[in-house]
Amino acid sequence: MLNPQLNFLISAIHRGCCMSTKDILSWMKKKNNEICYHLQQIPLKNLKDWTDKNDKISHSTGKFFSIQGIRVSTNYGLVPQWDQPIINQPEIGFLGFIVQRKQNVLHFLLQAKIEPGNLNVIQLSPTLQATRSNYTRVHKGRSPLYLEYFTGEKKVEILVDQLQSEQGARFYQKRNRNIIVEVDENEELPVYENFVWASLGQIKELLTYPNVVNMDTRTVISCIQYGNYSEKDLQLLSVFRLDTNLGHSDSFLYSVLSSDNHYNTMNSIIRWLTSLKFKYELNVDKIGLSEMNNWIYDGNVIEHKDKKYFSVIGVDVSIGNREVTHWDQPMVKAAQEGIMGFLVKKINGIYHFLVQAKLECGNFDIVELAPTVQCLTGNYRNGQNEYSIPYIDNFLNADIKDIWYQAYQSEEGGRFFKEQNLNIIVEVHDDFSVEVEENYCWMTLNQMLCLVNYNNFLNIAARSLSVSYTHLTLPTT
Repeated sequence: MLNPQLNFLISAIHRGCCMSTKDILSWMKKKNNEICYHLQQIPLKNLKDWTDKNDKISHSTGKFFSIQGIRVSTNYGLVPQWDQPIINQPEIGFLGFIVQRKQNVLHFLLQAKIEPGNLNVIQLSPTLQATRSNYTRVHKGRSPLYLEYFTGEKKVEILVDQLQSEQGARFYQKRNRNIIVEVDENEELPVYENFVWASLGQIKELLTYPNVVNMDTRTVISCIQYGNYSEKDLQLLSVFRLDTNLGHSDSFLYSVLSSDNHYNTMNSIIRWLTSLKFKYELNVDKIGLSEMNNWIYDGNVIEHKDKKYFSVIGVDVSIGNREVTHWDQPMVKAAQEGIMGFLVKKINGIYHFLVQAKLECGNFDIVELAPTVQCLTGNYRNGQNEYSIPYIDNFLNADIKDIWYQAYQSEEGGRFFKEQNLNIIVEVHDDFSVEVEENYCWMTLNQMLCLVNYNNFLNIAARSLSVSYTHLTLPTT
């Protein structure tokens, strides 16, 4: 029997045995046409089962999540102090995949799921995507399908099981359990309506389309390890190649799998990150919504006085295929789309990614590793620059031949209203120095994947973008 990492690698290069990628897209289109879906923005004060007592917006049960104010002070960046609303959701939820061998290839059970904030209505989510309040049925609705495979009631093999952070700028110290479980290939697993099997290679192919694969799917598959090989061992895997038509050859595969030829050792990366966590301070005090400076709450929305950054709105939602078909809730609405981008450069014969140590107010441990650039477009467009963003010009002025990947991808649709970011990976060349600013570091994908094993190292933007690189395929015959 092959080890799990090699099984994942084989799945990542496979085109699927159950349904073609084209047919999956057609199936999603059909589901979109069939679904009963309605969403209406309403004033926050009119949200059913929600209250603004105690100067925060919370559910009448005390469960799910709340919207509250915070006051942040830090010595990171150019803004030493600010107030903002934030989502406080202390409970840990499930983001989980069931996988099963089909013709000896691992396939992932995807769910066609509607979230109120989705841009494409239906997006492909993990098998199970549920907060603790949801799967304990605080809402008094149905229990999520396949829950028993993740709670120990069914016999499974756990392949991945990690706590990973959520969006640190909008969530206060929020984490979810990212888990992948394998069921025996001989088990007759029921495939319910709105679920479909796909290989990991198909999921990566679907990532080339905008707003098809949701954020939760992307964060779970970012936890997958593909192996850690010496350069000599990699010669035995030369059957694999990168199908990009850009001439990246084996050097990209080496970035994923090689334990050799790294520009920075793992020990030096850990020391660098530790020194920054020691250098920077992050103090967050919870305050009432009415106490926030520069923010307005009039009972309808919460918004910045200059209408920047984001707002908090209320929505009335009806979705026909959910555990609960009708509910109200607050949601975060971004002021603009964002950009998340990695610069890549060939160093020592393999590709390295330029990673940023980024402080966000909701982080557990001060700074986490983020893409080279992670910001809202309002921070650089229309002459509205509030501060300098290192390396942004490398993305704005990138030559088309240097763009490895470019697609709009949604944020998590359960809390964020129709928010999307341009996900982009751009190659730089010899004229781009390997010497970088203090808060930046070159890492291979292999090193990034190793760090994903540990909690609170890579933020969700870095994890999401790291899985979006062009998929590996078998040689064309």
